[in-house]
Amino acid sequence: MGKSILAVNAGSSSVKITFYTYENPPKAIADAQVSGITAPPSTLKYQRGDVKHKEQLKEQLNTPQDAFKFLLSRCFNDPELSEVASDEDLAYICHRVVHGGDYHEAVTITDETYHHLKKLEDLAPLHNFSALEIIRLCRQELPKVQSVTCFDSAFHQTLPECVRTYPIDQKVAKANGLRKYGFHGISYSFILRSVAQFLGKPMEKTNLIVMHIGSGASVCAIKEGKSVDTSMGLTPLAGLPGATRSGDVDPSLVFHYTNEAGKLSPASTKEMHISTAEEILNKKSGWKALTGTTDFAEIAVEKPPSAAHKLAFDIVVDRILGYIGNYYVKLGGQVDAVVFAGGIGEKSALLRRTLAEKCRCLGVAIDSTANDQGPEDDQTVKDISANDSAGKGPRFEMAYHCVCSRS
Repeated sequence: MGKSILAVNAGSSSVKITFYTYENPPKAIADAQVSGITAPPSTLKYQRGDVKHKEQLKEQLNTPQDAFKFLLSRCFNDPELSEVASDEDLAYICHRVVHGGDYHEAVTITDETYHHLKKLEDLAPLHNFSALEIIRLCRQELPKVQSVTCFDSAFHQTLPECVRTYPIDQKVAKANGLRKYGFHGISYSFILRSVAQFLGKPMEKTNLIVMHIGSGASVCAIKEGKSVDTSMGLTPLAGLPGATRSGDVDPSLVFHYTNEAGKLSPASTKEMHISTAEEILNKKSGWKALTGTTDFAEIAVEKPPSAAHKLAFDIVVDRILGYIGNYYVKLGGQVDAVVFAGGIGEKSALLRRTLAEKCRCLGVAIDSTANDQGPEDDQTVKDISANDSAGKGPRFEMAYHCVCSRS
């Protein structure tokens, strides 16, 4: 029996694993996810072929490691999943790690690379901590299986110096790794390949503005197949607002928000070092702070249930428009497509329509029927541009099935 590849996507409150065949291109064998780790009861979602299963778990899964071990056991003990009956059937374990610092590409986990990533943990404490704890667990309990890490920041290593540099003391900046890194790079890399193929263009000749809009949201300008700017920065907090993230605010805001903002949060741990200010901007802001909900589907409706819901929607639209205009100019108006991706980008027809209407000055238009319809089965890219906009400006596309793209 051939070996398989295990992909792991660890978040602060969820863990997702997918088994793939060890071939080029790999094919998904089974997919399992535990969510609600920090807000029990936890929920299991499991899919093998056409078989889908969802249940609320009785087990107490309090950490990402607990969830990962539970998922492995569940899959290894599924009699219908003969391809992966134990760790002996695994060729590699591929981990999504949000922050890779200056790493330009995926790396094999060794003592050296693991300890280097531990040093970067403070730059993305809400993300890297969970991933590194699972990597540590794999090294201890699955020592025969090689772990490989893929970084969300790697795609943005092509950012020009003037874009990635913050105007602060450069001795301090370089000593502490303080610069723009950018994230969602695994998603952007997939989208670039998929959209370029869809347009029939080489990647190195493809110019895109891509919006990865989910609970964590960002925008990326891609010129000739390379990232030249992106909205997230040193951490995923910069740029667009999210479900619980503020996005860009005046840096002095936290000092006026509360006199406790500079102190360590009671929720901090020795491993995570989350200050109260970071907790406020990462977990107590965004559209949840405005509306009380993290579900954007309750906000992006024709008749908002409250003025706060309408305001949250308008803020998201306004901030995204700012980046579209910024990146359109940075790309010299030479844009092949404007791409919607991420859970909200893929599902919210109202958001896409609103943004398209407000971008009419770019010479684009959206096809309302195509916009309102969902993707066909296994459809990776869908063109939602109006036919009469061809040749007048960039196309509007939707990109689906972005592997490990949620953040």
